Amino acid sequence: MALQRASGDQGEAFVASHLERQGFQIVARNARVGRLEIDLVARRGDLLVFCEVRSRQKSSFLNPIETIDRAKVGRIRRAATQWLAANPQGTRQLRFDAAAVVFDCDPPRLDYYEAAF
Repeated sequence: MALQRASGDQGEAFVASHLERQGFQIVARNARVGRLEIDLVARRGDLLVFCEVRSRQKSSFLNPIETIDRAKVGRIRRAATQWLAANPQGTRQLRFDAAAVVFDCDPPRLDYYEAAF
């Protein structure tokens, strides 16, 4: 479990760096809303992005992004609604992205999906 958490933290840091290179400011990491969590919240101008990050140490037959099911999407959307109520951002655009990071090569492989859900 500790290895899994370390992989998740490493993946989130990798995706946060990617977003910063794209001109985003990271507003929150691992934002907790009750029992729900949002991996990354990033902002660029009027656009606020909620990003779900999935990472693996080794590639397998299943892309990490495929582990995001309908129930997970619902939890992320509920978390985002609650997070925005507690942290008004004054943005006009919201987007839900997803990222998959696999650390079996150097540099790690990143698949980034804008407006994933």
